Amino acid sequence: MSRDCLTMDKLVSHCKTVGFVYPGSDIYGGLANTWDYGPLGVELKNNVKRSWWKRFVQESTATFGVDAAILMNSRVWDASGHTASFNDPKLDCKSCKTRYRADTLIEEHSKGAVNPDTMTYEEMGAYIAEHHVNCPRCGNHNWTAIRQFNMMFSTSRGVTEEGQDLIYLRPETAQGEFVNFLNVQRTTRAKVPFGIAQIGKSFRNEITPGNFIFRTIEFEQMEHQWFCHADDGARFYEEYKSKAWQYLIDLGFDESELRFKDHEKLAHYAAAACDINYHFPIGWSELNGIHNRTDYDLTRHQEYSGKSMAYLDPVTNTRFVPSVIEYSIGCDRLLLAVLCAAYDEEKLVDDKGREDTRVVMHFHPFLAPYKVAILPLQKKEQGSKAREVFATLSKHFMCTFDDTGSIGKRYRRQDQIGTPFCLTVDFDTLEDDTVTLRDRDSMEQIRLPLSEVVDYVQSRIQFN
Repeated sequence: MSRDCLTMDKLVSHCKTVGFVYPGSDIYGGLANTWDYGPLGVELKNNVKRSWWKRFVQESTATFGVDAAILMNSRVWDASGHTASFNDPKLDCKSCKTRYRADTLIEEHSKGAVNPDTMTYEEMGAYIAEHHVNCPRCGNHNWTAIRQFNMMFSTSRGVTEEGQDLIYLRPETAQGEFVNFLNVQRTTRAKVPFGIAQIGKSFRNEITPGNFIFRTIEFEQMEHQWFCHADDGARFYEEYKSKAWQYLIDLGFDESELRFKDHEKLAHYAAAACDINYHFPIGWSELNGIHNRTDYDLTRHQEYSGKSMAYLDPVTNTRFVPSVIEYSIGCDRLLLAVLCAAYDEEKLVDDKGREDTRVVMHFHPFLAPYKVAILPLQKKEQGSKAREVFATLSKHFMCTFDDTGSIGKRYRRQDQIGTPFCLTVDFDTLEDDTVTLRDRDSMEQIRLPLSEVVDYVQSRIQFN
């Protein structure tokens, strides 16, 4: 398939039509930048999370998982710097009242040729004026001044209005790993270097339109913090760049659609930082980040909490505050990339020379929402047997059942949602307990005994 056939609008339509993703609060006209995952989407998302956890936690002898609270002591955000500086450069169109991020406007107007990360607010304002950057919605050039906009959602805790304390919905999951460094190290008896990983919800008061699930106000992050000695930081930074890249390749991404992008402007505490970008239908955009954060995070929490975050090396008998190599990837954004990479429109010609188009989602089998579709050839004759087969196979992996329409149409429906295998129960099944198994990608069919189906499928849906 040519990537030219896929647009974001086409993907959004497909996802809503078949049940991957729906607009949030749809019957009420929606809520900007919110989306609900449907029956297929929730399975796909869970499988994305399982693949990441398997690779970075399950297969590691030195990484431990946590699930930290969404609501944290507000001092956490003072220490992390979010309270004071977690701001975006925003400006409003005076004509249509739409709010935008100034850096996003500049990046889109220049088609990526200008990097607004290196510009001050004054320089961004001057660029927008000089290049006559107009409002994407109404086309007017009638802007307010650029100003800071804090992206944290705030709420309060307390019984009475006078006794309420300000707290925040976390804008990232990483702080949950940092504040639990001592707990995890103590309870697991881990020796530095070791890692802490977490998958969880975060919230950011994003105003800019998000291009489907690329940028949303509520999202899930998959983050891994590797705690090490500062002398080893550069080596582990390169190691996690390699691991992050290989994970994407193993999920089935084409290397030509991925690229590293080093940060031109480093945070004051960072020794190195880069992103892996993916070629989305909207262009090259960030998929995940790898950062050498030095000892900044634990040192800040040590300062604000009054608790020592130093680690005693049992070999050298020296104390030091560990540096952190952070690998962070948004689950929703990765899921969007998976959808983009999987979508295909194949031109087919039948044995009578008639042309047809097959829409198929080429998911890695591990990620596919359903692994096997159980299809009775005829509902009345094989329906009961097919349901017995479903009851057996569904104990091992996610299955779906479809007995409506011709077998050809049912194959096409399963192709559209990315089911790797279609199992047909036919007349011979009732005689000899064999079934036909059709492969999604090749469309080839094999005949095998029912007793061999579980092992056959299991061997082909592994993520290694």
